[in-house]
Amino acid sequence: MVAQLLRSAVAIRLVTNGEQSTAQPYLDEMMAHTRRHGLLVLEADTHALKGRFMLMLGAEDTALTEAAIALAMLDDDLPLDTTLNRRTWNMMLASTLMDIGLVLTQLGVYEEADQVMNRASRYIRDSPVPHQISVHLINRIRMLVGWGLRLERVDQSRIAREKFETAAAIAEAVEGPFRESLFPRQADKSAAEQVPVVAAALALANPSSAHVERLFEIKPTAKYARELIITAIALARCLEQTGLVHEAVDVLAESRRALEDDPSEPTLRLCLIREFARLSGPNGGERTLSALESYAQELETQLWEMRESRIATLNTRREHERLTRKHGETERKAMQDPLTGLPNRRALDERLEALSASADNHPMALALVDLDGFKEVNDQYSHADGDDVLRVVASTVRDALRGGDMVARYGGDEFVVLLPGAPLHAAEAALNRAVKAVSKLPHDLSHGVTLSVGVVALRQNETAARALARADAAMYEAKRSGGNGVAAVTMSTETAQSGRLVDDPAWALPEAT
Repeated sequence: MVAQLLRSAVAIRLVTNGEQSTAQPYLDEMMAHTRRHGLLVLEADTHALKGRFMLMLGAEDTALTEAAIALAMLDDDLPLDTTLNRRTWNMMLASTLMDIGLVLTQLGVYEEADQVMNRASRYIRDSPVPHQISVHLINRIRMLVGWGLRLERVDQSRIAREKFETAAAIAEAVEGPFRESLFPRQADKSAAEQVPVVAAALALANPSSAHVERLFEIKPTAKYARELIITAIALARCLEQTGLVHEAVDVLAESRRALEDDPSEPTLRLCLIREFARLSGPNGGERTLSALESYAQELETQLWEMRESRIATLNTRREHERLTRKHGETERKAMQDPLTGLPNRRALDERLEALSASADNHPMALALVDLDGFKEVNDQYSHADGDDVLRVVASTVRDALRGGDMVARYGGDEFVVLLPGAPLHAAEAALNRAVKAVSKLPHDLSHGVTLSVGVVALRQNETAARALARADAAMYEAKRSGGNGVAAVTMSTETAQSGRLVDDPAWALPEAT
């Protein structure tokens, strides 16, 4: 839910004029959150949204890399997230794929964008929602129209016309779901009268005077570069068909001026400039075509070759990212407890060693956490219920602490918490919050288990085994006090109880292996 809220915060800023630059901190937070909680699909969506953000800055190569990363993350068949129902899961996957498709469309990599959007279609068909269907169809219209305009620039007019006709057919099909969508709309008007790209698709498939009035009315509502360019070209072609060439050139010139400082649609911008040059004629002064003909032909050839290079680059980076993630996943699993998703004992040992090596991390506290009443859960219910309790408790303790604190599963129903930079009194207060959070869990989730926690301040050059032995002794003090609490062992406490707590071999824990 938090990740979805962050996604909404990013998406709103990316489509709101003047707010795009404020999206960066939300993107960073969304990336950190999705990685921390293992939300793979939404992490991929973060990369796609970052790609859109990079395009707004004119960083095309970075945007391509972000799209490649997002695609690689979704290349393998993803198992259904058991915390979501099938419909919600499909909607989330479809939304992420559409975001990737938009980046590829803006980059002009239309073949790949088409494949990604077709994949999104399959998830939408399985969980039909009118609004998501409308969004998907409108995005496909944008992609097909842009593709057709790009094909015209390399003299593939027949194929371009097919793209325009397909886009027009989809424009007619969108009317039904659009009426039931969440778009701000007027009930007495069609989608073609309210969505610029839908009106433009119908006009490009059959340019005529019949579309002119509607396009003139809808053009001022085109808020984004892609909509403005597509609508302006469609209107110009309809005006050309009625003999109003000068008016058509004026429409294109006005759009060029409006987008002078907008780098977000590099491929469509060239389509606009080409249309402007084509209609200006050889004697149009500033608007002349003749001086640009030879340069334009060379430019088109180079750009077509660049398209091929981009496809190759995308596939190379995608494969690299897939292999990198596969290697990283193997390494992650070796350091992760498979039941709770927390770091395991090996990861704890490595982290403790790394933190202990620097004086900057001190003071540092270490705690041993044991579940009160866990054996009864397994005895009265089942081991499956016990596993569910362990997962719920692990997540609750993790969320009650700071982002930089480490919660690791040590074995059975024991957890170890490492709190770098925390003096003992601050660590005790933080752990008390975790104890209270677990005690307040609904009984059907926790089955009444509570926490007994022993916490100690880590000493300079102290071994992990020694520190854990002291924390273990403190944890048993918490148990003897009735459980559901924290026992913090200070130096004075240890001195007074050294014969029983510290020096007694019965309290010692074995060295970690």
